[in-house]
Amino acid sequence: MPRSSIPNAIKALLIVLAALALAGAVAIPVSASTMAPNAAAAASRTAASSGPTGIRIKAGALANAATGQILWSDGLDTERPIGSIVKVMTALVVIRAGNLNQVITVPKSVVGYLKKQDQPSTAGLIPGDKLTARELLEAMLLPSGCDAAYTLAMAYGPGLDAFIAKMNAEARQMGLSDTYFSNFDGLPWPTEHSTWSTPANLITLGRHAMRYGVFRNIVGQASYSLAAGDGHHAYQWQNTDPLIGTYAGAIGIKTGDTKAAENCLLFEATRGGVTLIGVTLGTPGNDISDTGPVATKVLNWGFEQY
Repeated sequence: MPRSSIPNAIKALLIVLAALALAGAVAIPVSASTMAPNAAAAASRTAASSGPTGIRIKAGALANAATGQILWSDGLDTERPIGSIVKVMTALVVIRAGNLNQVITVPKSVVGYLKKQDQPSTAGLIPGDKLTARELLEAMLLPSGCDAAYTLAMAYGPGLDAFIAKMNAEARQMGLSDTYFSNFDGLPWPTEHSTWSTPANLITLGRHAMRYGVFRNIVGQASYSLAAGDGHHAYQWQNTDPLIGTYAGAIGIKTGDTKAAENCLLFEATRGGVTLIGVTLGTPGNDISDTGPVATKVLNWGFEQY
């Protein structure tokens, strides 16, 4: 159609549309292929950063261990029971107090304490045996020995109540405002829910603990053997962490489980110069090993993204 034959109304409309386009009021679709490389990469990272898939947990998080930056979370500030992850704080109180070469006698009262609990995990300590505080840390952190936690709390409190008070004081000092300890071993007393923390607070707790060489060395081991010596029997302790020895780069840190907490794992791993720390709370299953595949998916996702 000749330009001269276009009706005046249509001409006016064309003029308005042209003006809007020049002013940027009309959006022009841009495909991914026409985006600048950096913008396209950013869009891709955003789409991929939704988090690991195919996991069942009640709460969890993953962070850069060096900076504390949260990379992924699910219920970051959800307060939940944490089982024997409590023993990370127990270890911190002992390590910060020092004197790890002091010799401590396993008290007879530990027998009565364990009898009151419902099948607690133990290191098989024999009352009357004399071990150093460092050896008792091995017994507490690897097989998650509640008998070792009791022995350390009695010695470093001194006494259970004083030790628990020190744990909560340390928590306040670290800024763990959503954490409370009612005991030193993570057993469900006085109740299943009387001790709690959050994924955010546990990431902070784990980062603090892993700064201590003695702690890192213990939790990174698959096992520990103590030969019979003057004043004690021989012991062999296995690490309950399902990632140690099976996940490349895993370096710690602690398992936990009770009926209310279900299966929990605070974990850390290093690959390619990057160290990630994560936690999963409330993994369903009949054994702490059920946390292994879940933590593996979280870490794999993290290392792929970051």
